[in-house]
Amino acid sequence: MNPMEEKNSERIALLVRDTSSSLPDDVEAAIRSAAEKEADGSSAQVVLNTILDNVALARANATPLCQDTGTLAFYVDASLRGTVTPASIKSAVARATERGWLRKNCIDSIDGRSYDDNCAEGAPVIHYSNSASGVTLVMKGGGSENMSRQYSLPDSALGAGRDIAGVRKCLLDAVVKTQGYGCAPGILGVCIGGDRATGYEVAKEQLLRRLDDKSPDPRIADLEAQILAEANSLGIGPMGLGGNTTLLGVKIASRPRVPASFFVTVAYMCWACRRRNAAREEFQI
Repeated sequence: MNPMEEKNSERIALLVRDTSSSLPDDVEAAIRSAAEKEADGSSAQVVLNTILDNVALARANATPLCQDTGTLAFYVDASLRGTVTPASIKSAVARATERGWLRKNCIDSIDGRSYDDNCAEGAPVIHYSNSASGVTLVMKGGGSENMSRQYSLPDSALGAGRDIAGVRKCLLDAVVKTQGYGCAPGILGVCIGGDRATGYEVAKEQLLRRLDDKSPDPRIADLEAQILAEANSLGIGPMGLGGNTTLLGVKIASRPRVPASFFVTVAYMCWACRRRNAAREEFQI
């Protein structure tokens, strides 16, 4: 790498450290608010307060919030393609791993060997986009990824048709099937429509949104609020132990579809919604 790439690589390594160890302010605020709404001394409140203790310790010591440091997905401003290169990003991930900011968390799917620097073909995941701002990193653990799912409407088992009522049934079914798995309270990233592949991609991109934002489409904003309220009325609660907080947020997007297909895709994120942005100005161009 040239000196410019090297400097950018070090900046990305620090981004990895901060993303791994420091929960975003909006997520921490949502957990704190949820803890205050649970019954005093309840299992739900104990779980949420323990999470908050963990958040504080991880931030203070610059250590990972969770032992599963997850799949790393970088969303990079396309204008940085020449200096924030795949090589510089992989170098950053390798040095972050060596420094203990990431667990050795990348396994060959054929023979099971470990990629000890967390780098291989397709790892980390890198997206260059004209809509990205600077460099944003999302770290998504395997437990939450296992709870992601996709529906194809109509779904006779759910009695779900090709309409918003059918979408609602899919999303609540996803919450019920998740129960306490995937480290609840969680966040739903959702794509209505699209094809199978873009459905998962767009659903995961919704996890980049702040929990306190609203969709600019009032129809979707209403659905987000409805699903959040209904999911939290199910009594599943943190870690499935009961309570008022099953989800921290619901973020939905829609995409056009062909007449023959109607997919509803859910990207589930655990409470450790590790995402962080480094502004474009922080990188050498």
